[in-house]
Amino acid sequence: MQAWTKPEIPVVPGPARRLRLYDTASGGPVEVPPAADGPARMYVCGITPYDATHMGHAATYVTFDLINRLWRDAGYDVHYTQNITDVDDPLLERATATGVEWADLAEREIQLFRDDMTALRVIPPQEYVGVVESIPLVVERIAELQRAGAVYDVDGDLYFAVKADPAFGSISSYDAATMLALFGERGGDPDREGKRDPLDCLVWMRERPGEPAWDSPFGRGRPGWHIECSAIALRYLGMTIDVQGGGSDLIFPHHEMSASEAQCATGEYPFARAYVHQAMVGLDGEKMSKSKGNLVLVSRERQAGSDPMAIRLALLAHHYRTDWFWTDADLLEAQKRLDTWRGAIARGTGPDGTAAVDALRSALTNDLDTPAALAALDLWSETNGEDPTSPALITQAADALLGIKL
Repeated sequence: MQAWTKPEIPVVPGPARRLRLYDTASGGPVEVPPAADGPARMYVCGITPYDATHMGHAATYVTFDLINRLWRDAGYDVHYTQNITDVDDPLLERATATGVEWADLAEREIQLFRDDMTALRVIPPQEYVGVVESIPLVVERIAELQRAGAVYDVDGDLYFAVKADPAFGSISSYDAATMLALFGERGGDPDREGKRDPLDCLVWMRERPGEPAWDSPFGRGRPGWHIECSAIALRYLGMTIDVQGGGSDLIFPHHEMSASEAQCATGEYPFARAYVHQAMVGLDGEKMSKSKGNLVLVSRERQAGSDPMAIRLALLAHHYRTDWFWTDADLLEAQKRLDTWRGAIARGTGPDGTAAVDALRSALTNDLDTPAALAALDLWSETNGEDPTSPALITQAADALLGIKL
């Protein structure tokens, strides 16, 4: 599947820094990649395209775009893969409710997502991979799990036995009651009769009337949710990737399940060195989500005339691990900040830019401390100086490290 247009990324002079990120699995900071001896590998879970990109999505992909940019600044080649769940229950339900063919709905929303990512200057993945095109990969992974004795049949549906992975639960560290509750809330079927364990998850769903299905050695059907990411990540990145990323609502069950499936299929551990999660963005006191319908859409803000760079700055004003609620004031404050920075650049001279860039790098490589990073450029923009080279350096750094085009 085609991704979107890659933005030009300037090279910023001066010493880069190594990136430290909070790892959900260990509960503390880790340095990733651990050494500069190969491409930095990152897998980020993509959208289910039954509606357009909301600010929660945008926050997630901007966060992982920062990681991509900081790795590049440090001299790494970056291998980045993202999936898109272009067939799944929510998509099929929305298509039925609106009278639109599911494939047409998916393509329409995927194109909106591409347009939003281009406007926000998010670096595209090398592989942008849909589930439909990955079904042969999924079939291969399920066959490996069968050989490992980790898959069993329930009335023609195939389930992954989570207890086949001795490391299951080590990413979230949730207790059994929390796992069970979240599994039921987030697409699981804990009450399905015939399962060996309530947490066992579907890897292949036999064909249902009126739903899309594909041929496989297991009969006609379609993939379960978690196995798609295991299959795609293993195919393009292999095991022990540097960062597995997504929203914090994916910690369990999605990232826990997909990692266990990969580990059982290959017999190798761990699936990722670091599990990095973007906090939730809410609206009016609730999590922003498609199911709730309380969405602020990037495309609508753009159509209303909002500068995409102001949208990106509004997202960067909040640390990625802190839940927050979107308000119109966020966008107004971001536009004000953007205008101030651009006004300072237009002066033609400024204070020492190297100190500001060093502060910017220091903040960002310290677990993506974007509020401190923005404060460093605020200080530069509010300080007078006579250095004629400074505005160009700040322009390069804002673009390369923050993704903000001044």
